[in-house]
Amino acid sequence: MSLAVVALILFVSIFLLVLYGYPVAFTLGGLSLIYAFCFLDPNVLTLLPNRVMGVMDNSVLLAVPLFVFMGIMLEKSGLAERMLTSMAGLFGRVRGGMAVSVVVVGALLAASTGIVGATVITMGLISLPPMLRQGYPPALATGVIAASGTLGQIIPPSVVLVLLGSVLQVSVGGLFHAALYPSLLLVGLYIAYILLLGLLRPGKFPAREAAVPWDRALLLSVVHSLLLPLLLIVAVLGSILAGVASPTEAAGVGAAGAVLLTWTQGRLDWPTVRTVCRDTTHLTSMVFMILLGATTFSLVFRELGGDRFLVGLIERSDLPEYQFLALVMVVVFLAGFFIDFIEIVFIIVPVVTPVFVAYGTDLIWLGILLGINLQTSFLSPPFGFSLFYLKGVAPPGVTTGHLYRGIIPFLVIQALLLVVVIFVPEWLGVR
Repeated sequence: MSLAVVALILFVSIFLLVLYGYPVAFTLGGLSLIYAFCFLDPNVLTLLPNRVMGVMDNSVLLAVPLFVFMGIMLEKSGLAERMLTSMAGLFGRVRGGMAVSVVVVGALLAASTGIVGATVITMGLISLPPMLRQGYPPALATGVIAASGTLGQIIPPSVVLVLLGSVLQVSVGGLFHAALYPSLLLVGLYIAYILLLGLLRPGKFPAREAAVPWDRALLLSVVHSLLLPLLLIVAVLGSILAGVASPTEAAGVGAAGAVLLTWTQGRLDWPTVRTVCRDTTHLTSMVFMILLGATTFSLVFRELGGDRFLVGLIERSDLPEYQFLALVMVVVFLAGFFIDFIEIVFIIVPVVTPVFVAYGTDLIWLGILLGINLQTSFLSPPFGFSLFYLKGVAPPGVTTGHLYRGIIPFLVIQALLLVVVIFVPEWLGVR
């Protein structure tokens, strides 16, 4: 049996063990070491410390704990409730105004935090009960909330894009810049769908939503609730896109800004700081343990010749670039049903990247496609993680069937965006 076949067996073994429920970081690192001792010269492992130190010296990865800290701190600030209340008043005269407000606030939270789980849970807690009280059908309400909360997968600054930039070895700032227009288009498509549904099927919406007079008090409330989050978004994203700061430096600004915003809301106290630091440490430690395990897997897989075997296999099969891309997109989409995006980024993406490099594929374009695909997978029944997050905080009357039915129109919109980015990326400035 050739070493290349052993490499593929290693990949399949890791994937199966992860599906079975074994810890990802230890499965990646431990199984790779076992295969290395059995099939490779042990001296190969002397390269591992240098690879690990290369990961630890990667300053771009410092953005991960900083963005995570920023997101969790903003979750505790209470700004989401204020934004939703003021936006609901602003759109109250529009049929479906509360749903439009949820999309706008979800987009702002995504641009402020970049953490999907926190956004979905926060939006579910603060917006689902009032939507149901106003008379929204449970399927429509849950669909809007789940789709809006998952925007953090693609709207910069996204932790997904930071990790993809590290694995694909491309500029994180370039990924943020390329993701900007597709993510704005996605938000616009969500809003357009809600407004169109209100025109064509008004019975799906409450007969009368909360119509607050458009007076000076409402406008001041909207400005006051949106000003601070928008300033934070401009400080973080604006500095990256303008080339003033690196993603890591901008993440530091964002973390400091999140602390200040929480302080302005009167919610900065020791229990909050302790909780945020604990949760940040837990999530960051998980990410970096998986990253170190993935580094070991990548070294062993390449020393076994797995990447060269895949490239040669694709070349011999004469498979066109777009057919291979379609195959990878399907695999990533299906894998997203069962394993988290972090595991997909560190297990599947490094294996297929050399093939795309051989094709001469634009890796930033590939990163955006993977980000949109992972977001779509996060929403897809029956195993979409966002649906599980929302079900966990939904009232007893909201069933899993409501979640599944409500998310389907938004999955169609996601698929439409994916097709546009694949075939006409220049329209959105992705290539």
